[in-house]
Amino acid sequence: MEREVIGALGVLAMIVLMFCRMPVAFALTLVGWVGLTVLRSDRAADAVLSSDTFGTILNFDLTTIPAFMLMGYITYVSGFTREIYDAARVWFGRTPGGLAAASTLGCAAFAAVSGSSLATAAAMGKIAVPEMLRRGYDKGLATGVVAASGTLGSLIPPSVLMILYAVFTEQSIALLFIAGVIPGFLSAAIYIGMVLIRARINPALAPGMLERVSLGDKMRALSGSWGIVLLFILVMGGIMIGFFTPMEAGAIGAAGAFFIALAAGRMNKAKTGAAFFDALRQTGSIFAIIFGAMIFSRFIAISGLGQFLADWASSISTDATPVIIAISLIYVILGTFIGPIEIMLLTLPIVTPVVESYDVSLIWFGVIMIKYLEIGLITPPLGFNVFIISSVVGKAVPVTTIFRGVMWFLAMDILTLAVLIGWPEITLYLPGLYTDWMSFLRTEDLGAMQAIGLWLSGDLAATVAAGG
Repeated sequence: MEREVIGALGVLAMIVLMFCRMPVAFALTLVGWVGLTVLRSDRAADAVLSSDTFGTILNFDLTTIPAFMLMGYITYVSGFTREIYDAARVWFGRTPGGLAAASTLGCAAFAAVSGSSLATAAAMGKIAVPEMLRRGYDKGLATGVVAASGTLGSLIPPSVLMILYAVFTEQSIALLFIAGVIPGFLSAAIYIGMVLIRARINPALAPGMLERVSLGDKMRALSGSWGIVLLFILVMGGIMIGFFTPMEAGAIGAAGAFFIALAAGRMNKAKTGAAFFDALRQTGSIFAIIFGAMIFSRFIAISGLGQFLADWASSISTDATPVIIAISLIYVILGTFIGPIEIMLLTLPIVTPVVESYDVSLIWFGVIMIKYLEIGLITPPLGFNVFIISSVVGKAVPVTTIFRGVMWFLAMDILTLAVLIGWPEITLYLPGLYTDWMSFLRTEDLGAMQAIGLWLSGDLAATVAAGG
């Protein structure tokens, strides 16, 4: 039997096992080990299982996952999530559809420190949905906006999916984080624009408006969100100007979240324990999947399935666009019944060679892939975020109503994807600036503080000359 056929059968077996509800980590490990045994030998499979995989799990880059997970859980248990939503609610409360817009802003802000779409949807769902329902908002809009905006946790950095993508494709975590900033906030802006336009056209969708508040009250509400803003500036600002690496940023972000919450009097022994336990539990689940994915990836690589598909795609079209669109359809279909992490780790060994064969930027494609995975989080019949919101609201809103509500946001996701695919420079603009900045620092052997001081001093000629 051809090696590529064995690889294809392995992928099919994976999908069948997932349908049978076998835990994904076990399915990846089982299929990968059996495939390696068939292609090589049981001794070779055991070597991958015992040595290569553990060596990869010890990859220092993966330390960013528990660190950023802990940062997100600390901000949640300390109550900063509630305050970022309250600030947005006060500022937008007098605008038709303002509470829905505030929900999107709250999700975007929480995404900037949580790294998880599911955590973002769960946290904001408990806060924002009851408030909108109490104000008489359409049930589909009230639930759909949080389910969809929760997906921003995958795109706005720091993002667990971005870390995994970077590790498995050997790309820079920092570049992926920076690449996700503009697309992430662009997605949020398009969501907000759609909500406000619909509320203007049909006021019955969002009838409840808050009482008028003074500018002083608005500023006081805004001051409550300082913790989230400070953390985002600390983490992303530090990465972008070269103060520290993403791995160091994770540790600094987690420590910073803890000390900010402690200084604000919002942490105690019970909250600290809860944050650490939740982060540990979620990290353990992710690392179990990574372990299985490493074995499965090695099996797919040895089978040559990825390279076979790359050669086949190149023979059909020399233009990358049709291939990217075809891949997008595959991801949308898989997203209807498989979770985002599972989809990514299942498909990367197959898709990456295809994308590379067209000389497509893997940084740009990583952002596009994560946007596909976001769509899967709200696509029926599975729609993880939809069912998270359903668990929050209970019987007050049927699942079918939530799915109806997210359809408008799915349309906006398609619009966003069209923009990002049509103009890759939107995604690659900030990574380009970061690359130039880091090249400047290395060329001149300057530290980040020295370079900033040179810039602030107004010695532009020296800066330009040094850059040249």
